[in-house]
Amino acid sequence: MTGRASWKTGIIIVVVFVFLSGCVSGPDVQKNSLIVTSSPSGSEVYLDNQYQGTTPVTIPDVTPGTHTLEYRHAGYKSGSSAITVTAGSSNYYAALTPLAVVQQQSTGTTQVITIAPTAAAVSIQAGKRTMVIGDSNVFTGSATGTSSVLLTLYGPGIYADGKSLVSQNVDGLGSWSYTWNPGSSVRAGSYTMIVTDSWKTTEARTEFTVIGGGLVSISPSSYSVGKGDVITFSGQCTSGAQNVVLVLSGPGQFASGSELGPISVTAEKTWSFKYTLDNTMPTGVYTMYVYDVPKTASGSTQFTVGYSS
Repeated sequence: MTGRASWKTGIIIVVVFVFLSGCVSGPDVQKNSLIVTSSPSGSEVYLDNQYQGTTPVTIPDVTPGTHTLEYRHAGYKSGSSAITVTAGSSNYYAALTPLAVVQQQSTGTTQVITIAPTAAAVSIQAGKRTMVIGDSNVFTGSATGTSSVLLTLYGPGIYADGKSLVSQNVDGLGSWSYTWNPGSSVRAGSYTMIVTDSWKTTEARTEFTVIGGGLVSISPSSYSVGKGDVITFSGQCTSGAQNVVLVLSGPGQFASGSELGPISVTAEKTWSFKYTLDNTMPTGVYTMYVYDVPKTASGSTQFTVGYSS
């Protein structure tokens, strides 16, 4: 008798539980499917910053409400738009073009995201037009119509065919900055830094020189001269500098050194300078120093000034 009562009690509990479950369960929230296409197809699609695949793609089970739909494709400006999802199925289409801003409009049941072209512009300046091997160089500039810039360097050695250095983000003020620190392995010579927008549709460039790691030599045309004579000093400069300066040191007014130049270095990395000795120069031994600009290497030679005949 007791067992039969327990059995009936169990059935009643199950029935009540099922009834209560039916009462507390509300209707399912109807979700939406988004049918997403683009030109070009193969564009990456992100819904609320979550990757959904590439176009054409159907995104199922999207909760009604406001969402962000974004398209990304290499070579095209990324475009995002706030969309309002309602119950049912909706079609979305984006026509992407390089460097664009997104505009949205509705045409029937399809919301069309059109792209209005925007021209990109970039600029670049070198912090140092001449830098010494071992130093760093800061490059700065502005950029519009792009969220990042690409920097490519051309020059001697490993940079002969151009070397991509970095993709640098543009800040909220439309500016960017990059510090190039090649260390001591870089070669002396002329360099060109090129900046482009992220899709390489426009560019700007700046040129600078790296010097150092070489030598400067000097030889006089005669080691013994008289007052009023002309003496020619010449030599080589392999440091990459475009100019050298001479400093003459000797007796009297030349005790503290007298700077001569600057003198241009030729494409063959040679230089030459003619100096006319004043008749009032004291007799004695003189030293002519030569420095590249800005003094990464030096050389010197001595000569004697005697009495004029």
